Parts: sequence; C-alpha cells; structure tokens
Amino acid sequence: MTRSFADKVAVVTGAASGIGAALVRRLLAEGARVAASDIDELPETGARRYRLDVADRDAVHAHAAAVAAEFGRVDLVVNNAGVALKGTVAQMSDEELRWVMDVNFWGVVHGTRAFLPHLVAARGSVVNISSAFGLIAVPSLSAYNASKFAVRGFTEALRQEMAGTGVGVTCVHPGGIKTNIARKGRTSDPSEKADFNRSLDKVAITSPDAAARRILDGARKDKARVLVGPDAYAIDLLPRLLGSLYQPLVNRLFRAGQS
Repeated sequence: MTRSFADKVAVVTGAASGIGAALVRRLLAEGARVAASDIDELPETGARRYRLDVADRDAVHAHAAAVAAEFGRVDLVVNNAGVALKGTVAQMSDEELRWVMDVNFWGVVHGTRAFLPHLVAARGSVVNISSAFGLIAVPSLSAYNASKFAVRGFTEALRQEMAGTGVGVTCVHPGGIKTNIARKGRTSDPSEKADFNRSLDKVAITSPDAAARRILDGARKDKARVLVGPDAYAIDLLPRLLGSLYQPLVNRLFRAGQS
C-alpha cells in the first residue's frame, strides 16, 4: 500500500519547531489539511493552530473531538511532541522523571487513543516518534531512554493489534536532528545545561526537513519502523551485533565525549 496525503487531514503535535514544523510544511505542500498543535506559540503556516499540552489526557481527547468536528475526518496522526532530560538515576527528581514520561510516553498514548477511532473509520495512519535512544540506552538519559523504549513497545504492539483493519502504524527512530530539544530540555544539575546543549548540537547531523521527508515516506508506505539519519542506522546495528556488550562500549564513548 502507498498512501497519498493530498486532500487528507493530518494532525501533528509538537509542531512549533523542529521535526514537527517541518512535517507541517511538507504536509501542506502535498495538499493536506493540517491541524498543528504545541504548548508553545505556533508560526503562521496555513495550518489550523491549536495550543495543546499532550500530557493532559482530557485536553488531548477534547482536541481529537474538536479536530474531527472541524475537519470531518482524520487520516494521519503524528505524535511528535517530546522533551529531553539529562540526569542520572540518582540525580533526577521524581518530578523530572514524571515530566519526561508524561510528555514523551503518555503524550503518545493520549494522542493515539484519542484519535484511534477516527483513524479506524478513515483507514488512516498513526506515526509515533520514538528515538535512536529507543533502540539503545545511554548513561545520564535514563528517563528519556525509558520514555522512548516505551513508545517503541506501545507502537509495535499497536501495529499488531491493527493488522487487518487498514490502519497504518509506524514507529520512528530519529538520530541526531538539528532541533531545539536540548535548549528546551532540562538537566538535573543546572551547571550541566550548556554542556548538554553543546553535546546534542555536536551529534545533530540531520536537518528537520530531511527527517520529515523520511518520516512521511515511511508512513506513505506503511513501514513498521523508520530510521532517520545515518547515525540511527549505526545505532540500530549495535545491539544486533553486540547484544548487551554494546553497553560498556557506549559507556566509554559517552564518558570520552564528556571529558
């Protein structure tokens, strides 16, 4: 199956910048009608703009009802909103861990469940954004890892449940993308914020537009998994080739990068 997004209704969360904004631009260029949402102010693009906190279950379900009422149908949902936290398991507070899980994991759950009846009716697609760090774990990003591994498990199970319904389900694992996720993220130790920004900037090798193109191509073809960026392909190979032995290797590389 190859899907077209022309004249379709697409929903994109986390659309104020980065991958989300690039997805909105590409979908509009393809002739889709787009409902773009974010907790931050959205740029004027021609999309219908909504302010939305994806961590708020009731707000997301109300958003789904409003979009369906305004547009009449929903054909594509991209659960893209996400945040980052640097902090060890010992350092981070319960509140920080909850913040990451509420946005990165529960935001995906709320968006999927709220829109799923509309997607079933339209035989549409849901695209959930995990991460290359939903394929391997790295030290000091345990909350982020946990959220992105959870997105992967949730989405892969959903794809199996949707078999035979005509609903496409795609899990996306971007590598380093040139976005503002670090600058908008948090560090358990405030003194590490500048270093956190620099470290993510250093590995951000793929543009948001290239990422958006890859994601939509994958959704169009109903791919189960989409890797974005050459680094994502390399990361995907690590546990396949090394099993759990990838962990000491990644730990050494991470520590070397911090020195």
